Amino acid sequence: WIADRYQVPNVLSVHGGDLYDPSKKMSPHNHAWLRGPIRKLLLRADTVIAQSTNTRDNVRQIYAVEREVGLIPLGIARPPRLDRVSSTAFGLPADAFTIVTIGRLVARKQTTQLVAAIAASRVSNAHLLVVGSGPDEEPVRSAAAAHGISDRVHLLGRLGEADKYRALAASDLFASTSQHEGFGLVFLEAMAFGLPIICYDHGGQTDYLSTGSNGFVLRLNDAQSFSDPIRSIAELPDRGRAIGAFNRQRVEEFFIDRCAERYEAVFERVIAGHDRRPT
Repeated sequence: WIADRYQVPNVLSVHGGDLYDPSKKMSPHNHAWLRGPIRKLLLRADTVIAQSTNTRDNVRQIYAVEREVGLIPLGIARPPRLDRVSSTAFGLPADAFTIVTIGRLVARKQTTQLVAAIAASRVSNAHLLVVGSGPDEEPVRSAAAAHGISDRVHLLGRLGEADKYRALAASDLFASTSQHEGFGLVFLEAMAFGLPIICYDHGGQTDYLSTGSNGFVLRLNDAQSFSDPIRSIAELPDRGRAIGAFNRQRVEEFFIDRCAERYEAVFERVIAGHDRRPT
């Protein structure tokens, strides 16, 4: 409305949960009365930018919008370079193989699957740091008890940035059983701390994560296969460190200044095109 009223260009940036969240009943993709207004926004904007290929595909497949959609990945602020933090700082044994996961404890994250995978890996010194809070906190505790690893699953709750970075610096592996990520900023943060990654293949993270280079990207909900790469990284620490070194280098493309530069170029192009419109 503002763009129409004041004749200014409208760049619409679309993100995963705005269009599609498989765990929410009120996700717009489930309701025609929400899909209609969103489709109108997508059609009327001067330019549409998606954060990932997955989100761009959803524009076409869910909202039936056939138009050019640009692609600019999200970016993260460059985190501080921290020395390795001892696992004992989080109450873990000094020789712990530390796995970290970050995110709200909600149905979409399926953190109980991760707990089960750690138990199935039979890595006896594997410990899980869970950074985040939410309604699934009690199911995660119950899953840990059911699998007999309550003493190795550590729910840290929501942490500030500094403590979150310390958790990453204390870890050997980042793992996520999330059912969908529009982009997955937490994966970039893990890469910046030199961690190998295990996750599923449903979401925007497949634009920049692949098996071999970054860790393991597994078929969605192939929970039985999740334990094997955990064991592989635990038993072959040199492999984990090599993957982590690659991730540190790869993430350089995804810091926020690069993202901002790309958006500035879009803004300049759209403004120039808008100024050439006939009055």
